Amino acid sequence: MEKIFKTLDEQITILRNKNLIIDDEEYAKNILLRENYFFVSGYRYLFMKSLNDRKFVDGTNFREIYALFYFDRQLRNILFKNILILENNIKSILSYELSRKYGFKEKRYLNPSNFTTDPKRSRQVNDLLKKVKRQIIINGREHSATRHYQSNYGYVPLWIVVKVLSFGIVGELFTILKKEDQEAIADTFNVDVSSLLIYLPIIANYRNLCAHEDICYEHKTQKEIPYTKYHELLNIPKTNGEYIYGINDLFALIIILKRLLRPDDFHLMLNEISYEIDYLTGRLHSISITKVLDRMGFPKNYKDIVRMD
Repeated sequence: MEKIFKTLDEQITILRNKNLIIDDEEYAKNILLRENYFFVSGYRYLFMKSLNDRKFVDGTNFREIYALFYFDRQLRNILFKNILILENNIKSILSYELSRKYGFKEKRYLNPSNFTTDPKRSRQVNDLLKKVKRQIIINGREHSATRHYQSNYGYVPLWIVVKVLSFGIVGELFTILKKEDQEAIADTFNVDVSSLLIYLPIIANYRNLCAHEDICYEHKTQKEIPYTKYHELLNIPKTNGEYIYGINDLFALIIILKRLLRPDDFHLMLNEISYEIDYLTGRLHSISITKVLDRMGFPKNYKDIVRMD
């Protein structure tokens, strides 16, 4: 059925007909105008009686839905700044290891012989190296540090190049490294290569989601992370022998960040997330915060992960 334009008054009427309490029309109209009606449709599900009924549980207030929306925005901001910290860490470590081993000029560190020799992946190696070289050319005009090195030295070192590469390209670059180079980078984070190969695209997925203001708190990734000691230490419940939290949900990202971020950065991040959860708790009346945490994949004792080594 074709969707047609609805005025703010019509949107208010539709929401009230769905059993939603709106105690301040002007407040609601202002939010709908600024944030778009989509925010209601995107965050309504926890407040619905059922997917078939399409009506809100009794007592649901417009302010609660906006509180969940606002919580998700704050959550994205917290995650995004910490993912950027980790992105910089990964880029720095990767550029250090490759520059140390292969040299700091493009012809050396971008030599195809530095990467996997698997014949099945030769096309991927060549295509990815072309992408990197293209970024060097494009950003040579726009990125001051790149332009500086090209103009004054005739080359751009990898530690400058990684600044202009997307996190997705850097993650893919890691996949085509030789095994010993992957291990050197993974060892710096005290994780195994196979785990890091899974973690990087998940981090990139959440990075893009946060950057584009998509729904974050209930996001599920296609990839699943392997079980960790944190699943066991937190006594995360199982169903049919499978952990119900921390596999492909937001808590899986928290586990990844626990393993890769510096402890101080992780501690601060989790404190900020905890504050936002507590703030949301005080603004929910028709549903429990437990329902939100379940959707996030957060066990009730999620805070305990900070103290775990």
